[in-house]
Amino acid sequence: MEEDHFESLYPENARHFEIEKLLNFVREGNSCQLLGLPGVGRSDLLELLAYNKKIRDKHLGRDELQMLFVMVDFSEIRKRPLFDAMKFLFLSLADSLRDQHMMEEYRLVNESFREALSFHDELVLFQELKQVVDFLAIQKKLILVFLFDRFEEYVPSVASEFFTNLRILRNRAKYRFSVIFSIDRPLEILLDPMLLSDFYEFVAGHLVYIKFYDEASNNFILSYLEGLTKKKVSKTAYSEILRLTGGYAKLTRLGIEAWLANDGKEKNMEDFLSTQKSIQAALAEIWLSLSPAEQSDILHNTYEDPAVDRYLEESGLIKDKTIQIPLFAIWVKSSKALVASVEEKIVYDENTDSIRKGEIILSDSLTSAEFRLLWYLLQNQGRVIERNEVISIVWTSAKSTAGITDQAVDQLIFRLRRKIEEDPNKPLYLQTVKGRGFKFVA
Repeated sequence: MEEDHFESLYPENARHFEIEKLLNFVREGNSCQLLGLPGVGRSDLLELLAYNKKIRDKHLGRDELQMLFVMVDFSEIRKRPLFDAMKFLFLSLADSLRDQHMMEEYRLVNESFREALSFHDELVLFQELKQVVDFLAIQKKLILVFLFDRFEEYVPSVASEFFTNLRILRNRAKYRFSVIFSIDRPLEILLDPMLLSDFYEFVAGHLVYIKFYDEASNNFILSYLEGLTKKKVSKTAYSEILRLTGGYAKLTRLGIEAWLANDGKEKNMEDFLSTQKSIQAALAEIWLSLSPAEQSDILHNTYEDPAVDRYLEESGLIKDKTIQIPLFAIWVKSSKALVASVEEKIVYDENTDSIRKGEIILSDSLTSAEFRLLWYLLQNQGRVIERNEVISIVWTSAKSTAGITDQAVDQLIFRLRRKIEEDPNKPLYLQTVKGRGFKFVA
């Protein structure tokens, strides 16, 4: 039930700015993307929509009764096929009805789900899902809002049919069906245009970047932790924690927890927080989420390519060529291993079926097409790969490769360079051999 979720305790003004922007897209019958670095609070924000009635009442008023928010955590089905993804959507829809105490609808949807599963057939399952969407959106007049949390973890295995199915559901429910994709990068950057094409019109340019600092949320966490530990954080100490973390959700919480655990005995807050292993791990998580090009710009303080630096600025990590999280700036400066990590070779690990560059798992951010191409290039280092060979390797599942243009190949190469090169405009690894093709240089 909703009351069982921690997010139901947050005050009604938590994350007001971002929630209002997201709901504006939903009110228009559109879908959108919630973007931000790991630990900034994307999951928390979606859970506020799903489980906090006070917040829904504040933003929606009477319309709150018409909206059904369906929480779907894609980290639970990463690397799973389309059939499993559709099952997960169906099951999450049923669970959300139960959480909203809509028991009649829950029983009907749950029964439909179990009946469809008994056939062990993807077509039958999706047919039932369409009927359920018809029932809820058309008959019950509900607005279905799917909250796709951690969607970046599903990106490497997502198929074009996934977005085709979303379009089909949206076309049936019309303006009563929306999806909020919580993701670290815009879908337009992460995915091949052909993969996203069926649903692109509903999400294109609909971006909401989550802010680092949210006063209501941070104050709530402070109050909750103080109540839990029966200890207090002085205003001076709290102000210093916020300054050093930039108000970044995860870092702020970890800072408060560390200070309370130590009874506030440390005199130098900067030295104290910088040495906390939990905070160091959170800072490393931010670092490893960045592309090699972004890491290089941060290390060398060279922000010259707008295409590379746009995400750093939009996410809030960089402003006026300055890192906005003082603890992160300190960590970058003091972590000597970072330079070695940036300069590491790109290798394929057959034990984990992953492609790495130092500590960065590049394959986590690659689409299936990008992974196939990079894997093939790694197996044929130094050899010139002609365009026709690229097409035959990458588009293996296509019924015909006759329609694959040079432009499609060039777009694929460009997207891959953005994910693996320190400077995509001056590639060191994936090089073009004019008039012949491409080659990978170790």
